[in-house]
Amino acid sequence: MRRWRCGRAGVPEGMDGSVSTELILLAVLVVGVFLLLVFVLLLLVRTAVTNSDRLVGTVNRLVEKSEDAFLAIQTGNERKLAEIQASNEQRLDAMRQLVDEKLQSTLEQRLGESFRLVGERLEAVQRGLGEMQALANGVGDLKRILVNVRERGTWGEYQLGAILEDILTPGQYEANVRITEGREQVEYAVKLPGRGRDAPVWLPIDAKFPKESYERLVEAATAADAASVQSASAELRTAVARMAQDIQRKYICPPASTDFAILFLPTEGLFAEVLRLPGLHDTLQRKHRVLVAGPTTLAAILNSLRVGFQTLAIEQRAGEVWQVLGAVKTEFGTFSNYLDLIKRQIQTVSNTLDLSSRRTRAMQRKLRSVEELPRAEAGALLGLPVDEPLGGGAEDDVEEDSEEVQ
Repeated sequence: MRRWRCGRAGVPEGMDGSVSTELILLAVLVVGVFLLLVFVLLLLVRTAVTNSDRLVGTVNRLVEKSEDAFLAIQTGNERKLAEIQASNEQRLDAMRQLVDEKLQSTLEQRLGESFRLVGERLEAVQRGLGEMQALANGVGDLKRILVNVRERGTWGEYQLGAILEDILTPGQYEANVRITEGREQVEYAVKLPGRGRDAPVWLPIDAKFPKESYERLVEAATAADAASVQSASAELRTAVARMAQDIQRKYICPPASTDFAILFLPTEGLFAEVLRLPGLHDTLQRKHRVLVAGPTTLAAILNSLRVGFQTLAIEQRAGEVWQVLGAVKTEFGTFSNYLDLIKRQIQTVSNTLDLSSRRTRAMQRKLRSVEELPRAEAGALLGLPVDEPLGGGAEDDVEEDSEEVQ
């Protein structure tokens, strides 16, 4: 086996010539590869330059085409925009004209309606002013009535009459009644049933209105003056007690009247103030036999009396109803006898009809052997109408009767 020895450079001995040749070949190969790479690179650069020139030309052509297309589009858009603008202007003019016409008509209509409403409101205001003037006149008249004692009493009497008229019938009360001879006439009196039909018992009702005392009490209460309230309350108590005493002396006279009377106060406020006075209501009932009533209380009392009148009328009519029922019962027996008589007469008629039917069937059986004539000829012979309808079932009845006889 051959062994290699290395020299100074660490290269094995016997390989100096071959190594140099290999290195040269390697260097030539590297240079060749480098030159090939340079050639390829130059080809690539040349191709890239050529392609770039072509690309630039293509891009330029595209840019020119784009510019031409953009100019065409811009021209078309400007033309269409001009057309649209012209069309819009025409439509705006038409809309403006239509809106002006609508606004004009609407404005005229609204103005007409507004003037009409203003005229109606002015007429309503004028009527309201007239009504307020009339109301003011009425208030003035009412104030004058309330100031005058006689007219004030007339107003209370009128209110009392209106309440009686609304609740009771005209036959249940009377106005300006003189209960007994020697007594004064009471404004109104309710007619209550007495022991006899011609001798009623009267319930006196008199209207009073102590306006001055009541107004002083209201003014003192509004001013919160305790001393004035106490003084006005005492004055009102005295006035009401004096009125109740006059009613007792003038109108209460049993047995022609009830043992009590009613003092009517025309306002609820006055009635409330009288009830608020301690012990006055009981004193008037116990000492003077007078019942104080306001509009609502009097209406309730009259409603109770009306119910009593209705109950009494029902009781009276109940007796009459019983008498009528007794008479009806008596006549019903006679009516039953008449029904029996009618039944017997109907039975007699039925028996007579049965006898006639038997005789008719007997005659028909005897006439069977006789030759029948035509109906027209028989009718002419007997003077009977030809088109007279025959009763259905007559022949069947004749055959049945013949069978029964056989």
